[in-house]
Amino acid sequence: MFKDKILLITGGTGSFGNALIRRFVKEDIKEIRILSRDEKKQDDMRKKFNDSRLKFYIGDVRDRSSLTSAMRGTDYIFHAAALKQVPSCEFFPIEAVKTNILGTDNVLEEAINHGVKKVVCLSTDKAAYPINAMGISKAMMEKTFIAKSRTSENTIICGTRYGNVMASRGSVIPLFFEQIANKQAITITNPNMTRFLMSLDEAVDLVLFAFKNGNAGDLFVQKSPASTIADLSQAILELTNSDDKPKIIGTRHGEKVYETLLTKEEYAKAEDLGNYFKVPMDNRDLNYDAYFDEGQSIEEYKEYNSHNTDQLTVEQIKEKLKELYELKDVLANI
Repeated sequence: MFKDKILLITGGTGSFGNALIRRFVKEDIKEIRILSRDEKKQDDMRKKFNDSRLKFYIGDVRDRSSLTSAMRGTDYIFHAAALKQVPSCEFFPIEAVKTNILGTDNVLEEAINHGVKKVVCLSTDKAAYPINAMGISKAMMEKTFIAKSRTSENTIICGTRYGNVMASRGSVIPLFFEQIANKQAITITNPNMTRFLMSLDEAVDLVLFAFKNGNAGDLFVQKSPASTIADLSQAILELTNSDDKPKIIGTRHGEKVYETLLTKEEYAKAEDLGNYFKVPMDNRDLNYDAYFDEGQSIEEYKEYNSHNTDQLTVEQIKEKLKELYELKDVLANI
């Protein structure tokens, strides 16, 4: 479906961008454009993949003028650029606003102006019932792309929302392995916290499913298992043959005990597509009296969260970790 097409990945030097490119370099694609701020990571990626179809653009989604050259001739966009660290966004919330909300608006405006055919925006479970600055900014990012999709006639805009991506940059799994390698105790915030567990390859699958099936304003969620942080840390300790005990350091700024992928309100209108949920856009306008609506009680529904989804055992977590491309070198040296 990408034959002879030009793709643009914003924030493309991150974990998701690297996973997406690993998949795409096997396809018959005309050109893959990487837009990001960090020339060092771009140079690393250029050397890593050594593929002439990769084109690198220095730019920042905060600066709309810096997006123009990357947009020219682009067919499809995967918008992954974001500030994602929860504590950092708590201390610098306006920076999260500039990147996650205003930056998304810049990307979508430029995409519409340049006739891009489709944009898939990447969001996070922290956008559902958000309590922290990162989640609030991503929730507003979702509202922004849905609002834009209502008036964008030639550019289809849809989105995905997923949970913790295992072994992605800045996530807890690489930290645990690093602490063990340095003979330090694993540090966990709250052993009873639960988090969805999703591989980078599964995140790519979700985004490609959304690309293939998404209509204007659709939001896609993948059904994912979860585990407690205690079980995740125990699985890693067993994989590394470590006898150390985790050190509990307390909840960080802005952390939840569990994460939500679908709110009650979204669950009430979500379409079950097997491995995925689709939340279609509410396409009514502000003239509510033009509609007859009997309403629907959301009390009949429960939210879909990391407490009530399938819970992985320690053994199941170990098997999932062994399958991760990102950990193959680490595990091979144990």
